[in-house]
Formats: sequence, structure tokens, C-alpha cells
Amino acid sequence: MAISTSAQDERLIVWFDIDNTLYSANTNISAAMGVRIHAYFVSLGLSEEEASELHHQYYSQYGLALAGLVRNHDVDPLDFDRKCDGSLPLEEMIQYSPSLRKLFEDIDRSKVRVWALTNAYRPHAERVLRILRLADLIDGLVFCDYEAKDLIAKPDHAYYHKAMKIANVSDPSKCYFVDDNKRNVMAAKELCWGRCVYFCEKGLVHVEGGKAEEIIGTIKNEDGISVVSDLEQLREVWPEIFKAP
Repeated sequence: MAISTSAQDERLIVWFDIDNTLYSANTNISAAMGVRIHAYFVSLGLSEEEASELHHQYYSQYGLALAGLVRNHDVDPLDFDRKCDGSLPLEEMIQYSPSLRKLFEDIDRSKVRVWALTNAYRPHAERVLRILRLADLIDGLVFCDYEAKDLIAKPDHAYYHKAMKIANVSDPSKCYFVDDNKRNVMAAKELCWGRCVYFCEKGLVHVEGGKAEEIIGTIKNEDGISVVSDLEQLREVWPEIFKAP
């Protein structure tokens, strides 16, 4: 699986978020991750209440709790990765979906490049793609570099600019994007990414910033963002990127 490219490519580029987008929130992976991140905060000497408050604060401020930990607590990001992302029993929580693979196979590669854009670190992202049997259908991967001096993540606009640079795409209108996080989708739209989709499993519960919330999924039509509850609906929302039947 490619990580970056230097050659100019005039095709459209479709960016898929990974976690809670390529698999359903009902896997409860976000809850399991929330428990681990909370425990990590507590391990730094914080009380349960302080840990909860800072976890949510850092997630809200930076899009990634780890970004706040690195900036304000001088933690080792690779230690965080081992104890949080790396400790998840993903193989027991995610199942391969033949229909999802078929969806990716049906994308017309003569018109479109397919990339993943995630706030996870590379090992976690590649692990999920491997379990879902999608790794060979992803042309490139932009991930949060836990070892970078300045750790950035969605919805920071700088992260989207970084993604475009890595993928060597200069025209934001050529970027299609789907993500389960409304803030991330709104940020892409603010940057004039061409076709943005909010993946919303309305009524399910997920955990963001350590807090369990029911997925509400309110986006106004005038925002120019499509809403889907199943990735199969992308065939209707983005018919131009799929092979003719």
C-alpha cells in the first residue's frame, strides 16, 4: 500500500476515513478506545474527573487527545500507541465485509484514485485495512504521524493541506471525502473539497473525546454536504466515480 506519491495525477481522488466509517460504530471500538485513553490519562497522575475533562478538552481542541498529551504532558506517543490503539483486539471486533470490498472494486480507477485519510497512526490504520481486506484497494494512506514534532489531525485545516501535498493534488475540487465525524467533514467543505459526505449511523452510540453520545446527524442541506447511513449509498451520491453497470 502506497503512503505517498510524487507523480502528478489528474484523476479525482476519493478520501475515506477509516475508523467508524469503514466499519460500523456498533463494533464499540470507539468505546474500547475511550476506556484505554482514559486509563492513560489517569496513569499520568490525574484524578478520574481531571482525566475525563482533559480527554474531552484535548479531543475537542486538537481533534486527537494525543495531540494535547504531547503538547502539555510530554508523553511518549509510541507508548500511548502501544497501550491504546495497539492493545485493541481488532481482529475480534471487526469482520470482513464482502459487500464493502465489492464497493471498492466497483470504483472506476480510470477516473479515480482511492486514498485513506485517518487520525490514527499508521500501524492501526494498516491493521484495520488488512482485517477488512481493503489494503490492496487503497492507493495511498495519510495518517497522523505520532512521531512528528507538530502533531496535527483532522479537523485542523493544516492536516488537509498536508494530505493534498502528500497525494500531489492541487485542486481541492477534485477531492471527494467521507467521514463519520461532522467536524471533519465541515472542515473539508470549508476548504472547498469537491464532494463531501457525512457518514451518519443515526441512533447508534459512539464515543468521542471519552464521552458516549448518540449519533444525531444534523446537517443543513445548504451546507452542501450529503448524508449517508450506509456506504452503499455512495453509489447514488457519487455515481460518476463508479464503473458503469
